Amino acid sequence: MSDQAIVEKLKGKFASEVVDVVEFRDETTVTVKKEKIVDICTFMRDELGYNLLCDLCGVDYMGQDPRFLVVYNMYNITTKQRFRIKAQVSEQDCCIDTVSTVWGTANWLERECWDLMGIEFTGHPDPRRILMPADWEGHPLRKDYPVQGPDREPYKGRLS
Repeated sequence: MSDQAIVEKLKGKFASEVVDVVEFRDETTVTVKKEKIVDICTFMRDELGYNLLCDLCGVDYMGQDPRFLVVYNMYNITTKQRFRIKAQVSEQDCCIDTVSTVWGTANWLERECWDLMGIEFTGHPDPRRILMPADWEGHPLRKDYPVQGPDREPYKGRLS
C-alpha cells in the first residue's frame, strides 16, 4: 500500500485529528493532534499492519506553540514499509497518552522521552527515569536546559 493510500485511510478515519501531511525524500510524515494518539496508533497497527514501533522521540521547538512534538517511527514487517506520525504537545499541557498498550517497545522509549524531554505519558505503567539518576533535576534535552548543568543560569540566547 502506498503512503498516499495510508494517508487517505488515516484522513478517512481521523479527519479532524490530522493537522498536516508532509512528503520529503520519499518519506511521509503525518502530524496529528494528541487527543486520539492511542486510537491512531492502534489503527496503524491493526488496520494498516505497522506492527513495530522502531523509535519514539521528542522534539523541542522552543518559542513555538505547540512547543513539543512526539515522533512515532513505525515499521510494517510484512511489507517493509516505514511511516512516521508526529503528535503535537503544548508546553502548558506537556503530556500525551501512552501507546505502550499498542506496542510493548513504547514502554522504554516513552521513559527515555520523559527523562530527557519532560513529556509525560499518561497511563504509562512505569514512569521512572531511565537514563538520568533518580534525583536529577530537569530534562537535559530541552533547549532551555542550562548548558553547563542544572546549577547554572539557563541559556537565554536565540538559536540560529
